[in-house]
Amino acid sequence: MANFVLQLQLPNSHLRSFSVYASSNGAPPGSGSQNGGPVVLELPLDKIRRPLMRTRANDPNKVQELMDSIREIGLQIPIDVLEVDGVYYGFSGCHRYEAHQRLGLPTIRCKVRRGTKETLRHHLR
Repeated sequence: MANFVLQLQLPNSHLRSFSVYASSNGAPPGSGSQNGGPVVLELPLDKIRRPLMRTRANDPNKVQELMDSIREIGLQIPIDVLEVDGVYYGFSGCHRYEAHQRLGLPTIRCKVRRGTKETLRHHLR
């Protein structure tokens, strides 16, 4: 979240100030991590643990389609990541994650929410 003050001198007027808020995830001012909600971050692929990655194979056609799309217009929907004690865990977005790997991209956009070890145990069941 970034906050800016824009000052304009309008003709025949005093200096006017406008507050401008910008967020990479579209969140309104005062929302997000301060209130415990998810935030969108660009994370290095090698910092995301994928504990369930071996449970099923990804559809190679879907991965290829995503690679083509990401090359052309970028990642449109961030993957969901759980952060527990500074460690990031990915449980969804397997095809998007693999597409980024195969493209050689160092980072991926993630919707990160904080959780407890109990939350992590729940995801691992």
